Parts: sequence; C-alpha cells; structure tokens
Amino acid sequence: MLLRQSLLVTEFQVSKCGSHLVSSQMGVVLYPKQTKYKKSSQGRGSRGREPDGTQLGFGRYGTKSCRAGRLSYRAIEAARRATRGQFHRAMSGQFRRSGQIWVRVLADQTLTGKPTEVRMGRGKGNPTGWIARVSIGQIPFEMDGVSLSHARQAATLAAHKPCSSTKFFQWS
Repeated sequence: MLLRQSLLVTEFQVSKCGSHLVSSQMGVVLYPKQTKYKKSSQGRGSRGREPDGTQLGFGRYGTKSCRAGRLSYRAIEAARRATRGQFHRAMSGQFRRSGQIWVRVLADQTLTGKPTEVRMGRGKGNPTGWIARVSIGQIPFEMDGVSLSHARQAATLAAHKPCSSTKFFQWS
C-alpha cells in the first residue's frame, strides 16, 4: 500500500512537504507552496479508478467518504477543528498526551471565480480558494489514541462540516 507522504501533514513537517500554513480569518489554512499553473481546469473526477488512501494507514478509526466530490480548504479545517474540539471536551488532558488526528487530504487545486456584475469574456477569474478531490471510499481523516465511543462522536460531529457524506470506519 502506497501512501503519499505529502498528504500527511503535521505542523512541524509543513516545510518539508512543500505546503504553506497560513493564518487567516478562518484559522490555519493549508495549501501548496507552489503549483505548476496558477489556475487549474475543472477535471473529470476519478472515473471509477481505485483511489489512494482507501485503507487506514495511521490510526485505528477514520471517516470514509461515501461519494466522490470536492472538499474546500475551509471544510477540511472545520472538520479537523470539530474533531479536535470534541476530543478536548470529552477527554480533557488525556487527548493532549495520547490522541492524534491525521488529515489525509490536501487542498491542492485552485478554485477561481469572477466578481459579480462583470461582463462575459476576458479570461478566467482570479483564484479565490483551494479544493481537494475526494473519491468514493477515500479516507480523509484518521484518529487514534481515543476510545471507540469518543472517536465515533467526533467522526459524527466532523461529518457535518464537509458537504459530502461520510461514514465511520474502524480498523479490523
């Protein structure tokens, strides 16, 4: 099983994998340092191919996506914060010592948009955000170091943040 190391990012590994951690109004935003092209095309999706990251590689629990779609960088960060907040409320100091969360998707494609009331033509709009492609069966979040009930509660809370449907997944 091949896992892309660039998608598994912790705060001290950010400079190694070529991504920026930027503080904004939303919080901490993770996006690539450099892309080959400033604006990307929309693409076709997975087209039935088996995606990377369909098996748990780091934690005992995870959330598995039920349909293909796009996750915005805001949804990824909101789900990560919700999971972390649920662990802190449920377990107080124990999570700080033993609990871990892995985000296995990176928002690496630009999303462009034109301003309102602009006439047709004159090229593509300016980059406004970042998205990550998620395929059916891909695991965007993994967690470990917590009990099954706390992990299930955190996964349920985090599932409301992105616009795609997910289900709880346990290592067997």
